[in-house]
Amino acid sequence: MIEIKGLTKYYGKFRALDDVNLTLPRGRIIGLLGKNGAGKSTLMRSMLGFLRYKGEISFDGKPLVPGDQSIFNRIAFIPDVNGLDDRLTVQQTMDFVAAMNPAWKESTAVNLLSRSKLNPKQKVKELSKGMKTKLYLMLTLSLDVELLLLDEPTLGLDIVFRKEFFNTILGEYFDENKTILISTHEVEEVEHVLQDIIFLHEGRVILHEDIETLKDRYRTILLPVDKRDELMAHNPRLVTYTLGRLGAIVDADVQIEGAEYQRPMLADLFIAELGGYDE
Repeated sequence: MIEIKGLTKYYGKFRALDDVNLTLPRGRIIGLLGKNGAGKSTLMRSMLGFLRYKGEISFDGKPLVPGDQSIFNRIAFIPDVNGLDDRLTVQQTMDFVAAMNPAWKESTAVNLLSRSKLNPKQKVKELSKGMKTKLYLMLTLSLDVELLLLDEPTLGLDIVFRKEFFNTILGEYFDENKTILISTHEVEEVEHVLQDIIFLHEGRVILHEDIETLKDRYRTILLPVDKRDELMAHNPRLVTYTLGRLGAIVDADVQIEGAEYQRPMLADLFIAELGGYDE
């Protein structure tokens, strides 16, 4: 669906993106993981045509032109802040977004509103920060588009709604014709919905892979501290001390007597990919 070639973006002398090359296929939920300042938001803003850059971004083979508003018939964006008008009611906000977006799907909006506990007559300025975010998410999920970009979408929301939001993504929004790109620091919360993962570091893509394939190459090993020398002989990529035991990311074929094995978490794999740490 999206083809990115040689994408480079400078802010003055600071290089936010450095020769990024990516292919985002149709029908995948993709995680975007990186430290603060890695270039995640800049990448998304470039894909939306908000920024000028070097390189090329194409959508189904058609080059994206920065500033071309027609792209929003096919792409929706949930940023980490919202631009709701405090003067409007919830219902007026929905009506406004519906009038401005050909991709609006009324049946989805009505369904989401009925489950949101939002009062249609309440003004936006009277909503809590969490309820404003909930309204913004609901509005965006009511757009029947092909590509959904989520930048820290559940920031500031309680754990119950965060779970509800990602269940809605899976149950009502996502299908084989849509692609979702999720940037978040709370990777543990979305790991179960992701199919592919992109690691971004200092503006460069250091990994882009199917998650199951990535996890099949490694595993987490737990073993007594006195097994440290034996562990180090296998060149672990990440070593930690947890409750008096050693933990590490190792190749999937590593076997050490008396060890316990677990499937690795994405956050640990990300740290390991950056070089890890050894305490």
